[in-house]
Amino acid sequence: MQQAIAILDSGVGGLTVAKEVMRQLPQEKIIYFGDTARTPYGPRSAEEVIRFTHQIVDYLLQFQPKMIVIACNTATAVAMEEIRSRLSVPVVGVIHPGARAAIKTTRNHVVGVIGTEGTIYSRAYEVALRQISPQIQVMSLACPRFVPLVERGMFRSDHTRHVVASSLEPLRQVPMDCLILGCTHYPYLSDIIGDVMGPGVTLISSADETAREISTILYHKGMLATSSNYPVHQFFCSGDPWMFKQIAQSWLGEQIKVTPVVWQVPNII
Repeated sequence: MQQAIAILDSGVGGLTVAKEVMRQLPQEKIIYFGDTARTPYGPRSAEEVIRFTHQIVDYLLQFQPKMIVIACNTATAVAMEEIRSRLSVPVVGVIHPGARAAIKTTRNHVVGVIGTEGTIYSRAYEVALRQISPQIQVMSLACPRFVPLVERGMFRSDHTRHVVASSLEPLRQVPMDCLILGCTHYPYLSDIIGDVMGPGVTLISSADETAREISTILYHKGMLATSSNYPVHQFFCSGDPWMFKQIAQSWLGEQIKVTPVVWQVPNII
């Protein structure tokens, strides 16, 4: 099928998933939406996140995608099941793939999770991890200062290093052997996070496992792209298209066009 895979996120974080989909499924067309005007989602109420996610999905449906990927951990935690219940196309989130990757990686069964306030307070990762391995020990920490840094393109500054080090201090003494980056923005900071946590802690990004799940679902449903032509991806954002474009091109390693989408004013709170 030549229909696109639609990927949505609160901002640029979901590009980590998009990049992995491009690598694993190079024939698939991607339509990406980053809600940069309303990022971050983490501090928002569940009702707001659900409303925003529905709005983005409704916008993306005009392109008749064959799959919706909610590449935002907060939106996955609070909105995915409701979105899934109203759509006929497959809907994939990023929490269960990340949990599966951590279970495969850990040797001492102590797993750390960092994410936005919304993701951590939902306990979605704890639930997902313990569904697979009931004896797993989970140490969770909200890191609300990370997403704004990423959205401003501050991946390697001294200020960012200080913020990451101070934020992760509560986890430094925990005997974990892997840490789930429970927000798709966090892989942008993985070098610094890895330095802070040390070589004994493996960082888990859900992007790779999510792309594998996308591939598996499309294969079993006979929905994989069959065209040999190189797909032209489409990118939309609700905030500053220039900043989004700079970050996206740097991360993806290719030139892109970004189309701005202006929401109705009452939807921006």
